[in-house]
Amino acid sequence: QVQLAESGGGLVQAGGSLRLSCTVSGSTLSRTIMGWFRQAPGKEREFVVGSYTSYVDYADSVKGRFTFSRDNAKNTVYLQMNSLKPEDTAVYSCVARLDGSISYGPADYAYWGQGTQVTVSS
Repeated sequence: QVQLAESGGGLVQAGGSLRLSCTVSGSTLSRTIMGWFRQAPGKEREFVVGSYTSYVDYADSVKGRFTFSRDNAKNTVYLQMNSLKPEDTAVYSCVARLDGSISYGPADYAYWGQGTQVTVSS
């Protein structure tokens, strides 16, 4: 059973930075498709980033500001978020799938973390 445990959310001022972490158990990280989605109040879930091995695909809204990375030895992925904007405020969820490819659709990911709140004040 794959389990995802997130940490690192919080409150930050616009222009600030946060780093989210997601530790994976029950699967070998190097062979797992990983990603992050976010959901703001009243909005649908939104793809943020997806990755398989060294390939990373970012949503246009975060490109150049967010950086995804993996530490296979720690079975952990990270999302470094810089130059945060109030519109980045959302619950961020780590996701995983064991087959297929990176997908922009949340329904394609079988495994989800519990979510962590990121709030960016103006």
